[in-house]
Amino acid sequence: MIAKPELVNKVKNYFGLNIYETKVWLALLSKGIASAGEIADMSGVPRSRTYDVLESLEKQGFAMQKIGKPVKYFAVKPTAVIDKLKKRVLDDMNERIDTLANIKGTQEYQELELLHSSQSELIKKQDLSTTIRGRTNVNGQISDVIISTKKDLLICATTNEIKRRIKLLEPLFKQVKDSGVKINMALNGTDADIKLLSDRLGVKAKKVDVKSSFYIADKNEVLFMLNENSENQEQMAVWFSSPFFVESLTSLFDLALKNNPKK
Repeated sequence: MIAKPELVNKVKNYFGLNIYETKVWLALLSKGIASAGEIADMSGVPRSRTYDVLESLEKQGFAMQKIGKPVKYFAVKPTAVIDKLKKRVLDDMNERIDTLANIKGTQEYQELELLHSSQSELIKKQDLSTTIRGRTNVNGQISDVIISTKKDLLICATTNEIKRRIKLLEPLFKQVKDSGVKINMALNGTDADIKLLSDRLGVKAKKVDVKSSFYIADKNEVLFMLNENSENQEQMAVWFSSPFFVESLTSLFDLALKNNPKK
């Protein structure tokens, strides 16, 4: 019995297998114990490829070879496969973390720093801007903007924007506040939401009519959120590093805040 395409695609994505590996594993799971020829017939995988696929599955821990003649194979049960994959991912992640933790002490890293610093002064003299796409990248840029702040951090946002990033913002706020950064926050939303978020973040927010969301660090760089109200679209933001532009934006925002009757 050949597995349904929908099941094949989902299992393939869940377990990181290719199409042939997925079909063969599903065939083994449904058959129990089978020869390479039987698996080829059940899975629809060409017989000439079945042996290579079975060997690959065996190495990855999805299948095992039964001792004896003729050679037959059986599937490793899904729960055991998941446990093995979880351990493998954790081991790989820990190894990667160790590598990254030690990289700063290498000669290669020092060369990277020299390459960057040789152009940093030139970059500082230019106005820069870029578009950031994807939730992970946007969150990363928010972190960079907040952590890079030395004196004044200004945040204007909707309460929905802050709510969905609250787990990201809480430790960042604590970190920069402990280093002496002054945080000014203005929010658009209900009084209840504004109070709740102010209490969680430890920063008293002012209420504003502005429905845009942006983060300004030291009047030097700003990160604008785009399409923030659409849950079905890819998250996007625009980052500017332009002291003149950002300082002008900050001045206009301060003026709007002073003239806003809501408190």
